[in-house]
Amino acid sequence: MFKFIKTVVAGSGAGIKDLPYNIGEPYSSAWGSWIHYRGTSKEDGTSVSIFALSGTNAQDGHLAAGRNGVKRLRTVRHPNILSFLYSTEVEAGDASHIKPTIYIVTEPVMPLAEKIKELGLEGTQRDEYYAWGLHQIAKAVSFLNNDCKLVHGNVCLASVVVTQTLDWKLHAFDVLSEFDGNNEAPTGAMLQFEWLIGVQYKPMELLKSDWTAIRKSPPWAIDSWGVGCLIYELFSGTKLTKTEELRNTSPIPKSLLSDYQRLLSSTPSRRLNTSKLDNSEYFQNKLVETIQFMEVLNLKDSVEKDSFFRKLPNLAEQLPREIVLKKLLPLLASALEFGSAAAPALTALLKMGSWLSTEEFNVKVLPTIVKLFASNDRAIRVGLLQHIDQFGPSLSAQIIDEQVFPHVATGFSDTSALLRELTLKSILVLAPKLSQRSISGSLLKYLSKLQVDEEPAIRTNTTILLGNIAGYLNEGTRKRVLINAFTVRALRDSFPPARAAGVMALNATSAYYDVTEIATRILPNVVVLTIDPDSDVRSNAFQALDQFLQIVKQHHEKINMGDTSSTASNGLTTLPVNASLLGWAISSLTLKGKASEQVPIGSSSTQTPLVSTTSNTSAASDSDCLPTQVDPTTEAADHPVPSSPTSTDGWGELENGIHEHDSDKDGWDDIDPVEEHKPPPALANIQAAQKRPVVTQPVQPKPQVTTLGSKSTAIKPTRDEDDLWGSMAAPQPKTVAKPLTTKKITSNDNDDPWAAIAAPPPSTKAKPLSATRGRGARGAPMKLGAQRINRTSASDM
Repeated sequence: MFKFIKTVVAGSGAGIKDLPYNIGEPYSSAWGSWIHYRGTSKEDGTSVSIFALSGTNAQDGHLAAGRNGVKRLRTVRHPNILSFLYSTEVEAGDASHIKPTIYIVTEPVMPLAEKIKELGLEGTQRDEYYAWGLHQIAKAVSFLNNDCKLVHGNVCLASVVVTQTLDWKLHAFDVLSEFDGNNEAPTGAMLQFEWLIGVQYKPMELLKSDWTAIRKSPPWAIDSWGVGCLIYELFSGTKLTKTEELRNTSPIPKSLLSDYQRLLSSTPSRRLNTSKLDNSEYFQNKLVETIQFMEVLNLKDSVEKDSFFRKLPNLAEQLPREIVLKKLLPLLASALEFGSAAAPALTALLKMGSWLSTEEFNVKVLPTIVKLFASNDRAIRVGLLQHIDQFGPSLSAQIIDEQVFPHVATGFSDTSALLRELTLKSILVLAPKLSQRSISGSLLKYLSKLQVDEEPAIRTNTTILLGNIAGYLNEGTRKRVLINAFTVRALRDSFPPARAAGVMALNATSAYYDVTEIATRILPNVVVLTIDPDSDVRSNAFQALDQFLQIVKQHHEKINMGDTSSTASNGLTTLPVNASLLGWAISSLTLKGKASEQVPIGSSSTQTPLVSTTSNTSAASDSDCLPTQVDPTTEAADHPVPSSPTSTDGWGELENGIHEHDSDKDGWDDIDPVEEHKPPPALANIQAAQKRPVVTQPVQPKPQVTTLGSKSTAIKPTRDEDDLWGSMAAPQPKTVAKPLTTKKITSNDNDDPWAAIAAPPPSTKAKPLSATRGRGARGAPMKLGAQRINRTSASDM
């Protein structure tokens, strides 16, 4: 006897009091006497399915079969068998009529018949999806028959349900029993609840209750017949009403017909084992092969993975869209998140994600992408940066500032030029949602270093980026950064496109400069470029001069009219500012040679403007370029602008020093924006001497040197006022040099070219060698003790 939990329900919509799930609306169909409800968890609101079975009394045969089904479903686990979550048995109803009811809670599923109508697949896509579903059911039946030695007994369309990922799963285990074919003395029926099976689904031996023949048959005989019934109902689109209908093979695909006939063989021993059904030609299609590859991805080598994921974006367009989004997309996201997928899988993920709605994309794809930014795989990071324009707008400001940007910023200092360039370009998408703390304390520090990068295209793109994000900087940062970045660095770059980018950046950000800055800091630097060797730089310089001179002229006219209110205001108030700055400069990957080989992109006659030059890796379209005249208060709600900078960037030290880098020396505001640093006097003299032209005329005679005692006085030549190099000549020494020689100059000395540089005679008189400590005159030291006298005869000498 089962012990029942007695509860009272307030109504069908309220659900069971002790059931931790809310019962929702029922589906229109279910297997047997069960009712299939939609449901949700009371704890977290997740979706579930609830199956309910009621009986007239506790001894009802349907309840006994239902209890068998609960026990079997709880103990049998397989990927293609419905997942069990919870079960209970209660007495429910009103006071006059209480019915014992069994509740089974499972993963959220939907009856197969209703799901097929909802999908509405046709043609090849329908056949591919049916092949995948039948493949899954065949695996579940094979597991029961061959591995567990169990017989399901009633495989049909009603016993199959579909999950949210469109997987087919087998359930309805009320009739499930052990196969006792090895029992030599069997007694009774092998299937205790075979009376629940519809007559139309019973094979001939089961219809006759020939248990002896059933026990002599293979374990899969009854369920193989059931799979045949499922195939007929699937392709005919109708529910089987009598066994004779199975003879109608017109709805069955030709590639599946032979296996269908073997499944329904009249001889039980000749029926096809469901484990061999995969060998059918019908199951060899793109959808089945793709999903099977994804399910065993960990077993594939890197070459197979790379080849598969490169083909997947195009292959996904040919597969049923619902299958791709609900089955393949979750598999792909999981594989990328746990590192089993190769970098090309990211392209496929983003392509599939583009078919989702914004809400679904934020739930199914975006969390995986955010986690991938922490990956150390350079290929993954490159893929993310190349496609950041596809998912960047969907990222919230908090996620970008706290989770994405810290990982993206590591690319600024990467040794790979491609990664530095892609990181730089990604900021155009991220900057609108970055906080002032991240911009002033971290981003500008990295951009300061990139403006002196060894790759000329990166230096150029850094200038372009600064012009585009100028609107997101607070006023104090703009005044400290922009002019220094554009004039001191960009306009003096050895790479012509970098200089052109600096000029156009000044044009695009002209609204942020007052008249004093324009007159004293911008115009003096721009006017020099009107004689630049590069024609594009000259053209841009003239355009900038016209624009800035017009600003100054407007200021002059306002002063003459007595209006002094605009003296300290921003420069351009009436002239339109360039709505969009520039496209990205040419990619650093296309530049040949080292950084020292700074050459223009093309000749003056064939060179295209920088605004139309695009990167080979990821070119930003005109729509990608952000407006440069942006009201800094538009982002005030999300990013409060401090009254003064509170972080450190590459242009100088600020108050709190969030990042203690050594970038103080390569910042922008440690450079004099008007005058270059003058070298020391000694170095200036050397440089001036090196710049003097080589004189090809005969050497002028040296000025006469007059010796007076121990000092000499040189005759100072007069300086020609027309001598252009005179101002650069080294100054005269402050002290009078000693003469090269103290002897009188004779006529012979004038003929000797080496006399003037001869070493002067020593100032002290040297002692003779015999009177000094020289080796030749040094006496032998006195020796103590007995000495041996060497007596040598004259003959021995």
